[in-house]
Amino acid sequence: MQDEFNDPLWRQVLSGAQMLFVAFGALVLMPLITGLDPNVALFTAGLGTLLFQLMTGRQVPVFLASSFAFITPIILAKQQFGLAETMGGVMAAGFVYTFLGAAVKIKGTGFIDRLLPPVVIGPVIISIGLAMAPIAANMAMGKDADGAQLIPYQTAMLISMPALLTTLVVAVFGRGMFRLLPIMFGVLVGFGLSFAFGVVDVARITAAPWFALPQFTAPAFNWQAILFIVPVALAPAIEHIGGVIAVGSVTGRDYLKKPGLHRTLFGDGVATTAAGLFGGPPNTTYAEVTGAVMLTKNYNPKIMTWAAVFAISLAFIGKFGALLQSIPVPVMGGILCLLFGSIAAVGMNTLIRHRIDLGEARNLVIVSVTLVFGIGGVLVGTGTGPDDFGLKGIALCAVVAIALNLLLPGNDHWKQPGPPVV
Repeated sequence: MQDEFNDPLWRQVLSGAQMLFVAFGALVLMPLITGLDPNVALFTAGLGTLLFQLMTGRQVPVFLASSFAFITPIILAKQQFGLAETMGGVMAAGFVYTFLGAAVKIKGTGFIDRLLPPVVIGPVIISIGLAMAPIAANMAMGKDADGAQLIPYQTAMLISMPALLTTLVVAVFGRGMFRLLPIMFGVLVGFGLSFAFGVVDVARITAAPWFALPQFTAPAFNWQAILFIVPVALAPAIEHIGGVIAVGSVTGRDYLKKPGLHRTLFGDGVATTAAGLFGGPPNTTYAEVTGAVMLTKNYNPKIMTWAAVFAISLAFIGKFGALLQSIPVPVMGGILCLLFGSIAAVGMNTLIRHRIDLGEARNLVIVSVTLVFGIGGVLVGTGTGPDDFGLKGIALCAVVAIALNLLLPGNDHWKQPGPPVV
């Protein structure tokens, strides 16, 4: 391995800018989908990465940014409880990570294997992807999440489908660094077509100041909103573990031992709690950045410090945020047709790689009920009013999957031979 920790400063700066560029498309896509301020997302991604480095002694070359697992609960929680209460739930989700980190420190990783085996993780991740499929389809056709037409159908399809096709082509046929940027290229093509069709709000970009504070939102705490969002944190916790294992396999180091899984989970938790404090989306490790680390063979964690500094700096450019918020919904909708399907495919791959036998009644029950509860819109609670409490969607299916796994006999059947999911 090269002596990567003695890179000259100019190389660290350039590599940091490159890492942010790789993560940028997915980073801003999540807040744009959920209606959060992309400039706040940039700020909290940078801040979260710096906090993660502080918690882990700057030993792990990862960049933290918007977690897609929270898209559905954030959209629904904003509608039902409001943005401030949703951010309170995000902060509470961060505490879940810190609790898991403390539990790993005390008991080791074995209890996570028992609590969240692949037969639980797989269908929950599938639900996260497929539950969002109608929203992706509506956006691709120029509609909002409720089905109201925002852009004429034919115009929307002439924007969304080329954006999707570009993303597919770059993902499949791209080489080197280009292969890590399919979302970026899809957005650029879709945005260019949007300008050609005259559906971009240019006046908004012109009126925006060059420098401005991001639209920070202080959290408010509502126990109903907290219980609505917190169960979803379990799936990204597994995503985090997989990300840490993946970057360890790239760099040839075991980060589960040093700095330790408890410290990386704690760092992720602190970063997510800080994001909720400022009004940003929850944080997670980014696979795109891990791919860039593999490609460039630059394992120096200091480059992530520079990526974080660039993200925080961009957050204060007002015109940049206005440009991002002016991206029409068909651009994002076309890309999301691939992205949400990819999330579901990761869940299916989890079941396949761990050889989960759906011929066993126990496994079939867990997977089947989890999928229907996660995708079908089942509500368990006292009602549907703003003051009523109920679990539904991803939060409900995560709780149900964990409960079924713990209550049904034979909860060690997941330990089948096969490579771990990373």
